[in-house]
Order: sequence, then C-alpha cells, then structure tokens
Amino acid sequence: MNIKQAKDEIRHTVQAYLTKDALGDYAIPVVRQRPILLIGPPGIGKTAIMSQVARECGVALVSYTITHHTRQSAIGLPFIEKKNFGGREYSITEYTMSEIVASIYEKMEATGLKEGILFIDEINCVSETLAPTMLQFLQGKTFGNHQIPEGWVIVTAGNPPEYNQSVREFDIVTLDRVKRINVEENYPVWKMYAYENHIHSAILSYLDIKKENFYQIETTVDGKEIVTARGWEDLSKLMQVYEQLDIPVDESVILQYIQNRRIAKDFANYLDLYKKYQTDYDVDAVVQGNVKPSSIDRIQKASFDEKLSVINLLISKLTAAFTEVFDKDQYVRDLYEILKELKFVFGHAPKDGSRTAAILSEKAEQVEEDLKLNKERGLYDASKLLSMKLILKTLEQYRQQLVKDNRLDPDEAFSYIKASFARDTEERKQLIQTAAAYLENAFAFMESAFGESQEMVIFITELNANKYCARFIRDNGSAKYDRYNKSLLFDEKRENLLRDIGEASEFAAFLD
Repeated sequence: MNIKQAKDEIRHTVQAYLTKDALGDYAIPVVRQRPILLIGPPGIGKTAIMSQVARECGVALVSYTITHHTRQSAIGLPFIEKKNFGGREYSITEYTMSEIVASIYEKMEATGLKEGILFIDEINCVSETLAPTMLQFLQGKTFGNHQIPEGWVIVTAGNPPEYNQSVREFDIVTLDRVKRINVEENYPVWKMYAYENHIHSAILSYLDIKKENFYQIETTVDGKEIVTARGWEDLSKLMQVYEQLDIPVDESVILQYIQNRRIAKDFANYLDLYKKYQTDYDVDAVVQGNVKPSSIDRIQKASFDEKLSVINLLISKLTAAFTEVFDKDQYVRDLYEILKELKFVFGHAPKDGSRTAAILSEKAEQVEEDLKLNKERGLYDASKLLSMKLILKTLEQYRQQLVKDNRLDPDEAFSYIKASFARDTEERKQLIQTAAAYLENAFAFMESAFGESQEMVIFITELNANKYCARFIRDNGSAKYDRYNKSLLFDEKRENLLRDIGEASEFAAFLD
C-alpha cells in the first residue's frame, strides 16, 4: 500500500486498540494488541506520518531510532539486589528502568496524556547485542523487566533487506506476533502531502513531468545513487531559504540532496527553464488580470511540458494566496475565542483600570502555557502554532499600547481591542477578495489559452488535490470552478486521460 493508506491503517489501529468496553477495559485486550511493523524503502515518509496520526488521535508520541541505542540504554543498567529465598539471602541482578520506558512516563507527566504511540524506527537494523532485546520487545512488549504501559500502542518501522545491508530478518515466531504493513513509494500520494507542506513548486512541476525520477535507489560502479521523497523535501526547504537570501541553486547544490548525478543535472536544467517561464509569462501579472496577448499565443504553441510548467506556476501563486487566507482565518478565529473571554473579565474588572494591564499579561501567560503544552503533546499543526504565536504578540501589543495611551478604563480598553480586532477581520476579508480575484483571473487565462482542453482538466485536478485550494473554494465558492469541475472531471474520457499526468504528457507528445 502507499504511505497515505498506511497512515490511515495505523490511525484505525490506534483507534481500535484504545477503544474501551462498557466496563472501561480495552475492547481488544493488551495481549492481543499486536505491535505494528511498518516495512518500506527509506525516505518515503514513514516517520513523518507518526506525528500526524498522534495529533489526529489526540494521543502522545514518543519516538526513538533504535540504532542509536545500546543494550544498556534499551533495557537499563544492571545492579545487585539482595533477596531472601527459603530463609537464605541471595545476591541477584536486576536492572534500572529502560531509558525508552522512562521516556514514556516522562511524556505522560509532561503532557497529561495517559495514552500514546511508542514509535521505534529502524527496528530491524539493530546491533547483534540488541537484536534479542528487540525480539523480546515485539513479542512481550517489554524492555528488560519493564512493561510498556497500558494505553501505549507500539508502532515500529524498518527497511527491506534490499535497501540496507544491516537488516536482520525476524523469525516466524516474531512475525506471527506483529501486524505487518508493507509500504511502497507513490508520487501522486506524496504530492498531496507536498502541497500541504509547501514543497517548492519547481520540484512538483518537474516531478509531474518526470515521475520516474521521484524515487530511485541504484547501485552503480561509482557506488549507491539515491533519490527519495525525504531528499526532495529537504532540497525544497533549502531552495526556499536560498531564494530569500538570493543564493543560486545549481547542480552541485542539488546533488547534495538528490544523490543521482543524472537526475540532479536534469532537475538543474529544468529549474533554469522554470525560472525562465516564470519571467516570460509573468505569472504575477496573470493572476492580477494583466495578460499579454503574446503570452496566450506562445503557450498555445508551446510543448506540453512547458504548458504543464506554467499551470504549476499558476497553482503555486494561487496556493500562496490561499495559504495566507487559511492562516489569517485560523488567527482571527483563535483570537475571537480569546477576546470573548477577555470581554467577560474586563466586564468584572475594577473601573479604575488598576487590573487592565495585568489581565492582558495573565491572559498572555495562559496562552503561552497552553501553547507549550499542546506543542509538547503534538496536538497543534503548523497553522495553529503560527496563530497562537501571533496572538501572543497581539496581546502584548494591546497591553503596551493601552499603557502608553493611558487607556486603562476596562470599557475603554476593550473598545480599543475591539476596534483592533475589526481591522484584523477587515484584513482577512481583503485577503479573501484578493485570492478570489486571483482565482478568477487564473481561470480567464486558462480559458483564453486552452478552453475545455486536457490542460484545463489538469488545472482543475490540481485545485482539487491541493488542500489550500480545495479549502478556499469550499469556503468561498467559485462559479467557474463549479462549472468546469462538473463538465470536465465527470467526463469519463477526461478522467481516463488524467489518470496519470505522465500518461497525459505522452499522449500530448504523440498528438504533436
């Protein structure tokens, strides 16, 4: 299965294992809660999905890469204990608590969450001295003499032997005690993750054209050459920061992450083209409704790969606008809930204003405490974290301005806060209007250039696959989207055409 299916299966398993019966006992007894064994090639996102599953299930997460551990850290250190058996005293060996088990208890104490996921990565690549401990862990859910606490689901991950010479095969007894999930790399599924996590649009555009270069592990005369999802994601982060710093990204930089000389060179050449398309077609002007007639003429005569690149540039520009709306909406909603609480507190505050500044400071402290706790729990996604950090700054700005202006009367202070919030809501409204105009202008460009062609189908498909685009259209509507989505995507011929963008590219090349 692909990584999205694996994530869903793990989430369902966690939910099932933590379901309780009418008596408060786990519906599936702990002894029958098989550890999950996730087997798949490196760099496809096995580790990344664990924090998502924990957040969606509302449980804690403790992660370990077991190859970083020794037998002592896994099972604990030995010490001599005196015990009496049959009237005689004996010296016996016991062990301190495993560092891993201790981390679970520390996580429970820090977060207040009594249930969670213990994730052990690279479980089949441990040293010879630690291998028996891992078998005992999978079979008995213990490290040394210490049991994994009830309510903690064990998820492990490892690579198939063809990817790692250090892999140790599990015996039949162990395999019969785990829930094994085999995962394969899958670009279309990863692309949905990539949209959500803002992977550089040039990378997505390139991989749309050459999906075969998404994931490769080869052994050549020069050694191993590897290209993984992790490599593309890490390269994306570097590219985005390099662009901010005006540092060029060339083949030598790309090769540090995409460790296949042919693919690195190919992507470097494409990146130059992509930047040229961005300038030549002036995508900023397109979404603002200023399209040059020459651009329409050029793209109609362009190769399919060039057309696909321009569509991806449009999607990237729309995504940036829709993401800004998404984050602003999160901030406004969160701030509104806090201001409702402040309104009540100000309503009961001393009229002399002696508590006004303190109330704002106390609320900020509470927000900061909640932020720290929920970040530790892993229950906040990136947008929520950003929102709460901005709210902390906003509360401090309120306090400083009210003190500076000596507007500490509770009613007057809240009137100032309310007016400030009104400006935030107006800014949100303006962002929505701008994003909606961008979408309308993008459709106008697509209509002029392609009409109801396969390129329009691709454009609609990308809007549907992109979390931020789909969310914006769902919340704010788009008449043109509704029309094309209905007339194109429910046409069986169009669906067959778009089953794979790579196939669409080959089809277009054939037609040309």
